[in-house]
Amino acid sequence: MAHIEKSIDVNCPVRAAYNQWTQFEEFPRFMEGVKEVQQIDDTHLHWHAEIGGKDKEWDAVITEQVPDSIIAWRSVAGAENAGRVDFQPDASGNATRVTVKLTYEPEGAAEKVGDWAGVVSRRVEGDLKRFKDFIESRGRETGQWRGEVRSGQKVS
Repeated sequence: MAHIEKSIDVNCPVRAAYNQWTQFEEFPRFMEGVKEVQQIDDTHLHWHAEIGGKDKEWDAVITEQVPDSIIAWRSVAGAENAGRVDFQPDASGNATRVTVKLTYEPEGAAEKVGDWAGVVSRRVEGDLKRFKDFIESRGRETGQWRGEVRSGQKVS
C-alpha cells in the first residue's frame, strides 16, 4: 500500500472549507482526473476517474464525518483506497489547514511506476492547490452537509 499526506492553508474559516469538502459532486471542478462523483446517500459515493491513463470506478463508504473536523472514507468495491481529510482552524479563525491522508494500492506496472515517480503525490498536492483557489475565489462554499457519521453510520 502507498501512503500520501499533504496539507495546505486555505484563507477561509474552517466551516466554509469543511462545508465545501462535503460537496463531493463538485470534486471534478478541482480534482485532476476525477470525472464524476455520485453521492448515493449520506454515507455512500460512486467515483469515476482517470488514473494512469485508465478509467477507474469504485464505490466508497464514509466511515467518519464530524463537522468542521474530519471526513474519512474507504473503498468497498473497485480501486482500493482509503483516507481522511482533517480541517484545523488557525488561531484567528480566518484560515484553515486542510490535510489529506491517502492510502491506495497501485494496480499494474504503470501505476506502480507512477507511484514510485511521485505522480499521485503531485496530483494530491495539485488538487489541494486547486481546492484553495476554488474556495478562495468564490468567497463561500457551494453547499454544505452538517450531518455526522460514526463507524459508517449516520448519527445526526
